[in-house]
Amino acid sequence: MIAVPDAVAEAALGVDGPTYLYDLPGLDDHVRAIRTALGPHVEFFHAVKANPDLGVLRTIASHVDGLEVASAGELAHVRKLGTDLLIAFGGPGKTDAELKSTVDLFHVESRYELARLTGATALLRVNLPVPEGPAVLRMGGLPSPFGMDPEDARKAAVEAPPGVRVIGVHAHLVSGVDAEQAAAVAGEVVRWSVDAGLPREVVNVGGGMAVDYLRPDERFDWARYGRLLRGLAPPGTVLRIEPGRAVSAYHGWYATRVLDVKRSAGSWFAICAGGTHHLRTPAAKGHSQPLAVLPRGSSGPSVDDAPVTFVGQLCTPKDVLARDVVVPRVRVGDVVAFGMAGAYAYNISHTEFLMHPKPAVVHLI
Repeated sequence: MIAVPDAVAEAALGVDGPTYLYDLPGLDDHVRAIRTALGPHVEFFHAVKANPDLGVLRTIASHVDGLEVASAGELAHVRKLGTDLLIAFGGPGKTDAELKSTVDLFHVESRYELARLTGATALLRVNLPVPEGPAVLRMGGLPSPFGMDPEDARKAAVEAPPGVRVIGVHAHLVSGVDAEQAAAVAGEVVRWSVDAGLPREVVNVGGGMAVDYLRPDERFDWARYGRLLRGLAPPGTVLRIEPGRAVSAYHGWYATRVLDVKRSAGSWFAICAGGTHHLRTPAAKGHSQPLAVLPRGSSGPSVDDAPVTFVGQLCTPKDVLARDVVVPRVRVGDVVAFGMAGAYAYNISHTEFLMHPKPAVVHLI
């Protein structure tokens, strides 16, 4: 089971229903450490799509150089922060209205999108082959709605409409990579931009840093990554990264109560309030969400020292939060704290299914 910080455990034991707990002091320490590891030679943007919670974003914003949004809705939301951070607008399929947004930079996904820009600064998103190495997800070098083929990017660089300034390239090619592989990919993006003769005032090498839900104590080696990036960009080029999940995942928790403990066909189930309509991550990624059982039980059913599958209240067998987790004991009334719920969790969940109440949100400060 995952280790639960004391402040999180105390707050979790006090919840009445499904609740997201955001450990803002822990998040602040984590993002500060990333900023320190990167040093002054790397610009640090954060992908807002990972978690739009304003408390989370405000904590992250105090340490980063900019924020990346991918819709007019995210842009309006980020402006509630009242920050003067740089804002980049990315994502495929931008509408005409979105392309007229007042932002510092657009990540342009196609030649057609570039042709529709007016009076803007842009990076060309390019779909490049990915160097050999381990990765959870590969987008580069494959058919994709994201970015342009290298030859199209070269053509786009000389097709920019009057008043549009292309200053470099953007590439997000892999996800779930370690420091060495992430740095190797960054190196390939920088080398390609130089060899292609494209503008390279800024080279954004994306994110994709590994977050391992099966081994929550293992973290991406930001210090090594920072060392490997040092000196990678040629003079006159700003190297930029844009992580999301690896920034906020570790300091969000989904806490809920056990409503029933039952045995079916030889297997034990703990039915929890809420479910994957609040925390879709395990269903989306096909893993068990790391968890800890916090005793607060009643005299209802229980099970000791057995594999238990933790599910929610939804009328579907896919509503599984964690499968066959061996726990010392779980009983009705206990609180289950699901960790690593600070990214792509509540915000990607199908919250209206069955119309259960939405989870509460608590910021630990």
